[in-house]
Amino acid sequence: MNRGNVSHSAQVTESYWPADRSEPMLDVTLGQLLRQAALEVPDCIALVEGCPDASSRRRWTYAQLLTEAERVASALLARFQPGERIAVWAPNIPEWELLQLGASLAGMVLVTVNPAFKAQELTYVLRQSRALGLFYLEEYRGNNMTAILSQARADLSDLREVVGFAGWQDFVESASPSAQLPDVRPDDAVQIQYTSGTTGFPKGAILHHRGIANASRFMAEGTGLERGGVWVNAMPMFHIGGCGLAAVGTLAQHGKHVLVPGFDAALVLELIESEQGTFMLAVPTMLTMLLDHPDRARRNLSTLRTLISGASMVPAALVRRVRIRCFRSVSRARSVPVATRRCWATLTCQRPRQRRSSPKGGSILATLARWMNAVTYVSRVG
Repeated sequence: MNRGNVSHSAQVTESYWPADRSEPMLDVTLGQLLRQAALEVPDCIALVEGCPDASSRRRWTYAQLLTEAERVASALLARFQPGERIAVWAPNIPEWELLQLGASLAGMVLVTVNPAFKAQELTYVLRQSRALGLFYLEEYRGNNMTAILSQARADLSDLREVVGFAGWQDFVESASPSAQLPDVRPDDAVQIQYTSGTTGFPKGAILHHRGIANASRFMAEGTGLERGGVWVNAMPMFHIGGCGLAAVGTLAQHGKHVLVPGFDAALVLELIESEQGTFMLAVPTMLTMLLDHPDRARRNLSTLRTLISGASMVPAALVRRVRIRCFRSVSRARSVPVATRRCWATLTCQRPRQRRSSPKGGSILATLARWMNAVTYVSRVG
């Protein structure tokens, strides 16, 4: 820069993003979130088993969910100590969420395992995480999970307890009514999530109560899940999008979590209609399948207020298709650059008089700053 006869130059070496403190960070555990919801909205539906047969769908109110989670915690404490690690190797079933909540009340760490893993992958995760117990579904997509586990167990000397979900009720009923639940702190570990391992062996990330509770709450609030909203969740529970953002985000908002056993476009469309779904997270492939399914035109999707998508490229053309075909009124799309440097597109239903915005509209970096932490963030440039 020239000013008179003097030249000035400057080199930027740091970027600065001040912490967003517009919403407080809650110093809570998952168990405290559940207890608060059960206190404030005990009779509201908390969890729905979104199986294809509507007549056999199980439901839990918040009061029932807390009672069942406490029984699970007591049963766990008869076998494990607070702080020990237990793994879950299963698809989307309600018992998955009950185990997550029970483990959190018992002060244990839940290790999430992809149900598609075979013996070698299962062995690696269980051994590397030092899991002492495993809960699993005996059959998944034609795979004999018991046989796969038998192959893996020879190399798992630390694994001392195995419970199949076919025996889940017996496990829960083994709980002692006099068991005392431990004091759990917000900074205690609650979960270990593993990366996909595309660039090497999967790497485990330890998450604590405060982190997963606030990250999920801020995501739910920031992307449009209203208080008491209905999240139709087809994301896998072993993934943070399923067990964290969806399950915990809905819990934080005192909403209804409709757990889909696996993505099926016809089933998801039916559940949005029958359960009056207001919110959904779906990767682009899921969105395309929903749009192209012949049932879409006959299903009433008028309650659906927000769709979020990401994990891969979200084309602007796809955003426009969703906006035209799923939302009856005008919608808004926002691009959200998240910590993983991937793009999340959020579609929010608006009143017809409001102006449309581009699929490349404003970001919500402020919310994202809250997801990460509540302190100022400074990074090196270059």
